[in-house]
Amino acid sequence: MSVTEGRLKATVMEADQIRRSLSRIAHEIVERNRGIEDVVVVGIVSKGDVLAQRLATILAKLEKRPVPFGRLDVTLHRDDRHLRPPDGHHPSTELPDIGGKVVVLVDDVIHRGRTARAAMDALMDFGRPRAIQLAVLVDRGHRELPIRPDYVGKNVPTSDSERIEVLIDEQDGIDQAVIVAS
Repeated sequence: MSVTEGRLKATVMEADQIRRSLSRIAHEIVERNRGIEDVVVVGIVSKGDVLAQRLATILAKLEKRPVPFGRLDVTLHRDDRHLRPPDGHHPSTELPDIGGKVVVLVDDVIHRGRTARAAMDALMDFGRPRAIQLAVLVDRGHRELPIRPDYVGKNVPTSDSERIEVLIDEQDGIDQAVIVAS
């Protein structure tokens, strides 16, 4: 966890809490949509896609049928693109058919709502879903846009001088959500 060392303020979720939150969210998705018949799970690159893959696996086990899964790169749809240095690397978007489906967008943290807005814009480039639902592991508040997640793992109030960092085993070697000083 060298990225956060020295700036770590608190651990807000451990591996078991993340696992239980994803399981609860999966049950809520099944209940709200009366099954998973037309559900597609799409994760926002770079951590949301890993969480979405886990969520799709949990849903498939619950309902005993595969759940279409995809990943969405929102880089070109962000409204702050001009403020970020160009990195030359854009992860590719890989989506199943979303036309007429209920798309559950998955992200690790929702803050101001701008990434979720960019994801909805990006999705429309690939089809017209019947509905879009938003699932996040952590909601830290401070919304600037009228966007509210449908499924939340944990609400964690933070100040503007703090940041939530989600670490996931597949990329960081540990499952954990922490508050770090900006």
